[in-house]
Order: sequence, then structure tokens, then C-alpha cells
Amino acid sequence: MRRTSATTHRAALGLALGVLAPVALSACGNGKTDPDLVAGKQLFVQKCGACHQLDRADTKGVSGPDLDEAFRQALADGMGRNSIEGMVAEQIRHPARLGEGQRGKGEVVMPADLVEGESVTDVAAYVGQVVAKGGEDTGLLAEAVKKAGAGKPVAAKDGKLVIPADPTGQLAYQAASATAPAGPIEVESPNESGTPHDIVIDGVGKGEVVQNGGISKFNGTLDAGKTYTFYCSVPGHRQAGMEGKVTVK
Repeated sequence: MRRTSATTHRAALGLALGVLAPVALSACGNGKTDPDLVAGKQLFVQKCGACHQLDRADTKGVSGPDLDEAFRQALADGMGRNSIEGMVAEQIRHPARLGEGQRGKGEVVMPADLVEGESVTDVAAYVGQVVAKGGEDTGLLAEAVKKAGAGKPVAAKDGKLVIPADPTGQLAYQAASATAPAGPIEVESPNESGTPHDIVIDGVGKGEVVQNGGISKFNGTLDAGKTYTFYCSVPGHRQAGMEGKVTVK
């Protein structure tokens, strides 16, 4: 066998450091042998997607490692997907084990206990199966999570424009486009998820960062005939695609 396993595994583990919020040992730890991949995908998107990019899950977080890139070379060098599941589970259960020297610039340490019990196995199994795989999920997995930002365009009503953040914690608003009349406007962005978000329109106003049912809001004035960009100013969120357009009629 090629002498790549130890070095490659350590490199992948370092890259995957905060690896996901929810993940688990494939068949280890809590003894679950039949993981629920649909639940694993849903939990990954909700708990991990704000920090990690995983193409099959359509998550675009940038504050943690890109999981596809973190494991691509390791897979090419012969690492098994069961090993990836175990590594992901280990990181979820023991996120502080990687030292400061192993983190990338700007990366954050994953909080403990984001996912617990058998749910860790579900998430780890999903990640292990799809990471660096390319293509798109099929069957029930394709329907497990509603596509971020795919909601219908919203329109201001009675002087108020409401643009909710995605309730699953994805880095998106429920709608990527909106319309409003010129003049004074109250902008609100409810956020039911545990991922912190705000809403900003440059030159118009900025709301506070909220989560868990809070509402980011501000009052401002929209000019006739202009198109504004609204976005989340939490570091990494706009870069991951959390923005949209307001057309003033």
C-alpha cells in the first residue's frame, strides 16, 4: 500500500477541524447501524451549513473548512468513506481537540454539543457518503431540504417590507427578490434559526444581528426607480450568497 494514509488522514482532519456541527461515527459510538441519511442531511444544513461548504447539501458557509476540498485528496489517496464518517463524528463529539496551529486563518472552533446522540451518526453518515462526490442528491435526499432562497418574491405592504431569513439556518433569505414603493419604508427580517443574521441595505439602513426568533429591522427611505441590494453583514454570509434585490417602483 502507498504510504499516504497517516499524512493524508492528518491533513484531512486538520482541514475538517470544525468540521461540522452535526456528525457521527458511522457505526461506532452509539451503536446505530442504520443511519437516517435524510435526517442527517437536514441536520447538516441546519447546524453546519452556516460554517461549511458541502456541494451536495447546497451549503456555502465560509467560516469553517470547505468539506469537499478537505477530503478530496484523501479520498483519491484511498481513504474510505467509513473513515470520513468516523473523523466527522469525532470532531463533532470532541471539537476542541485540534489545536490553534491546525486552524486556517479566520476559521472558528466548532461549538460542542451541536448534535447529540444518534443524530451524530445520521449527519456523519450523510457527509461521509456525499463529500467530494460531485453531482446532486437523488430520491428522498433531493427533497430533504428546500432550496435556499427559492421562495416567491415578496412585496412591501402598508409601508413594511418583510424578508425572512431561511428558517433552517441556511445562508439565505427565503426570497431573493422584492418590490417596494418609493418613500419611507420599514424593513424587517425575522430569523427563526439559531444562525445569527441581520439585514442591511446600504444607504437605507441596517438592522441588528438576531437569532432564535428575533427580528432584524430598520426604517429608511427608498428612491423611486432604483434597485437596491439587501444582504446579511455577518462575516462570510453575504460572500456565501445571502443577498437579494429590492426593486423600487
